[in-house]
Amino acid sequence: MTADIIDGKAFAAGLRARIATEVGGLATRGLVPGLAVVLVGEDPASKVYVGSKERLAREAGMISTVHRLPADTAQADLLALIATLNADPSIHGILVQLPLPAGLDPQAVVMAIDPAKDVDGLHPINVGNLTIGAPALVPCTPSGCMMLLRDRLGDLSGARAVVVGRSGLMGKPMAQLLLAANCTVTVAHSRTRDLSEVCRTADILVAAVGRPRMIGGDWIRPGATVIDVGINRLPPEPGQEKGRLVGDVDFDAARAVAAAITPVPGGVGPMTIACLLDNTVEAACRAAGLERQRA
Repeated sequence: MTADIIDGKAFAAGLRARIATEVGGLATRGLVPGLAVVLVGEDPASKVYVGSKERLAREAGMISTVHRLPADTAQADLLALIATLNADPSIHGILVQLPLPAGLDPQAVVMAIDPAKDVDGLHPINVGNLTIGAPALVPCTPSGCMMLLRDRLGDLSGARAVVVGRSGLMGKPMAQLLLAANCTVTVAHSRTRDLSEVCRTADILVAAVGRPRMIGGDWIRPGATVIDVGINRLPPEPGQEKGRLVGDVDFDAARAVAAAITPVPGGVGPMTIACLLDNTVEAACRAAGLERQRA
């Protein structure tokens, strides 16, 4: 068996194209979704990521603004900017890029964002609504994973799903989304006993632990669908400037066992920004009291 590749890059491109069509339709009705991203400090990876968000939002026809603040920005000044964005009717989505520099309280920052504009899905109101099954803005990466799973498998009802990782940004919301899709869900983590055996029970295995190639081929049930969320850079080999990117799953070994798998890069990663744009359109429509007309 050789697993099919789940092409997140292609799926994300299609999703962004559909979003652009939808945004064009909203513009004819006088509504242009607006996204504001706040970047504090000079973290290189964050700068690249924020630049991509800005470019892709504009390509989709949205208002896109980036507020770049120095690393020594005071907490009060950051909170004041968020308050200004909360009050701006042209901005429907607010995202503060994490991690923040030392001395800033990320929880206080998340709490300050209007839940209706919290397109990262991290505010406790959105977390709570997701948990009880009420309408919520859902964290982008788990949302993207669900789109890929549904595109591959269709109805997920009854599937045995194992999520390896329990972060608030990925593991926990992923588990809630799988539960809502009527999967039987196990959340595993570093303290899970017999972790490899738990993984082998999964029809759907989602890996989000941040440890390169931790999950080997012998951890995977034959015929399973594997979603690899990990993005890890290996040390550079001789002659390389940068080490290559790998996931939390040993891709080559897993591909010999699984039915389908996301690659790294090119799997889950591109879905995150596409789902951020989708959340921004969702927030704009809710603010305007409009029913979405997805393209």
